[in-house]
Amino acid sequence: MEFTKLSAPTLKELFISEVEAKILSGALPIGSRLPSERELAESMQVSRAVVNGGITELARKGFLTVKPRVGVFIADYRRNGTVETLLSIMNYNRGQLRREEVRSILEIKMVLDRLAAQLVITKLTESELNTLKSRLAELSKCENAVHAAAAAFEFYHELALISGNTLLPLIYYSFRAPVLSLWERYGRKYGLEAVYSAAERLLRAIEERDMPAAIGCIENTVGEAISGAREIYEG
Repeated sequence: MEFTKLSAPTLKELFISEVEAKILSGALPIGSRLPSERELAESMQVSRAVVNGGITELARKGFLTVKPRVGVFIADYRRNGTVETLLSIMNYNRGQLRREEVRSILEIKMVLDRLAAQLVITKLTESELNTLKSRLAELSKCENAVHAAAAAFEFYHELALISGNTLLPLIYYSFRAPVLSLWERYGRKYGLEAVYSAAERLLRAIEERDMPAAIGCIENTVGEAISGAREIYEG
């Protein structure tokens, strides 16, 4: 039996986690000023280098705004954040996405899948079709929700790659962690066959170059997960 290697978080990672938690809980309200680096270092008993590095990272992730010679302020992370911000929110919620976050991710996924399908149908080669079929075959062999989620992601990511749009697969991959979480939830709630059949119907429509059917498959599958018979919200 193999075990995953364990590693302790660094002081900088602990600092980031602590500040993120205070921001996300509302203890540090948006627009408020963070204490100085010296005050933070003394209060949290770490070096100023740790504080400075943590602040830089938090600013990069959209949680803080650094104003030279003025101070560091809590940023409106929902307005200025990135996918990394979303992952921090997920970690704060112990890996659980809130209802509005689930809906937002699904809406973005629908847009990306729809664009990929539209582009693929106009240019799909036999070799690319066979690649998609092989991804689908891998999905059909999955025996648990975790593996099915990974295989489903690979199928739709392959679709984005084949689209020929340079940015589309990069954008799609940036959502990998939350999308995997949602596919896994979908598989656990509605069965692995539901995960497979959604991809299978889409591939059939693409193979037949049936644009309306392909778009319909995507909108029906994602739409049901948002507000239909197969919604995947929790709590």
